[in-house]
Amino acid sequence: MSPKERRSKIMESLVTEGRVDIIQLSEVLNVTPMTIRRDFDILEKQNKLIRTHGGAVSSQALIHEKTFELKSNISVQEKKVIAKRAVSNVTDGMTVLIDSGTTTLEIARLLKTYEQLTVITNDIKIAAELMGSKLEVIILGGRLQTDTGTLYGSLTENILKSIHVDLFFLGANAIHSSFGITTPTIDKSSLKRTMIRTATETILVADSTKFNQKAFSKVCDLEDVSTIITDGQLSEELMGKYNELVEIIIAG
Repeated sequence: MSPKERRSKIMESLVTEGRVDIIQLSEVLNVTPMTIRRDFDILEKQNKLIRTHGGAVSSQALIHEKTFELKSNISVQEKKVIAKRAVSNVTDGMTVLIDSGTTTLEIARLLKTYEQLTVITNDIKIAAELMGSKLEVIILGGRLQTDTGTLYGSLTENILKSIHVDLFFLGANAIHSSFGITTPTIDKSSLKRTMIRTATETILVADSTKFNQKAFSKVCDLEDVSTIITDGQLSEELMGKYNELVEIIIAG
């Protein structure tokens, strides 16, 4: 088999499986792992795949970062319904950590009516939304991602390591039964993992368009969150599939 044919086989596997493994490919194609790694290098330079630990994923299959303005126009009503269900888990006296995002922004809007609540967030839009409320609001410091309003980086994570919260509302770019919860950048996935470790309970809030999607960097497995709250557009087939891994609550 020529190198061109071998790389074609690799791309065929990527289209079918979504991810390929170096060791498995070397056995199937009867070449050394080093040969597969060289193929990966060439295909990555052609923007046909993205290297991961021990394998690769298709560059076309990944969800990329969207601006706040773009995200705010997607599944608007579904996000409001999800937020309404999510806040039913909040009681006075709690300390609540809210992840950056448009679904979590809807949660913040509903929490404005509370009084005995501490809210911590890494989202400047959420912090601005809570201005004028009677909540105790803490904004995490860090680098600002100007197109999303997200604060992130080592400073943000260092602050999180010194606190503990009762409840964390996690946002997600992509949810997949095999790949877990993923996000477009390593910085973001690291931050979200630190947030999860900070909380007694983590609830993932995500509209149904996020399911069966993959992004570049893994946050955690589905089993690492207690519950996922989503909207009624999730098919019964997917509902059953994901319910085997984590509790799925359909808002509505």
